[in-house]
Amino acid sequence: MPAEFAITFDYLCPFARNLNESVLEALAGGAEWKVHFRPFSLAQTKVVERELDVWDRDRGATGTRGVLALQWGIAVRDRWPAGFSDFHLAAFAARHEQGADIGDEAVLATVAGSVGLDAAAVAGEVDSGRPLESLAAEHLDLVAGWDVFGVPTLISGEEAVFVRLMERHRPEVVQRLLDLVGWRDLNEFKRTRIPR
Repeated sequence: MPAEFAITFDYLCPFARNLNESVLEALAGGAEWKVHFRPFSLAQTKVVERELDVWDRDRGATGTRGVLALQWGIAVRDRWPAGFSDFHLAAFAARHEQGADIGDEAVLATVAGSVGLDAAAVAGEVDSGRPLESLAAEHLDLVAGWDVFGVPTLISGEEAVFVRLMERHRPEVVQRLLDLVGWRDLNEFKRTRIPR
């Protein structure tokens, strides 16, 4: 039953939204965890050998989908941590409820402003290059240290588990998932189909 863990995110992924949202709801409900929200670029997982990494490409270049939004999330997480939870939820909502283009800086500025952040200050932090450097370092660390291949992944100590939670607003399920992270006898549990 870990009290400290990490969870990966990319705003492009609805499953990342489901689990990140549930973790934040559990924290808001009093869960006493120390959680590290770690960016992981799904665009980078599509890069083939001899292509530029997504963090080495020009902003908005082909193959960088989701990278700008991750930079905004990192900027808020690192410089304005008190606003991160609200920004995190609003960025996922912009993508998955409103169908907004989270690769558009104006959309991200609107998201930041909607949760009381100074959008110009966040944009300035993104323009500094620090969030992009953090994205590269954290993504590569997740791959090298835990063989992370997607989002969301829960990481506790040396254990990492990729999870697809099908429903939103399930904070009560997070502890059950955390308990399973340390259960090494279960390597894979995948439904062949989802009856709906």
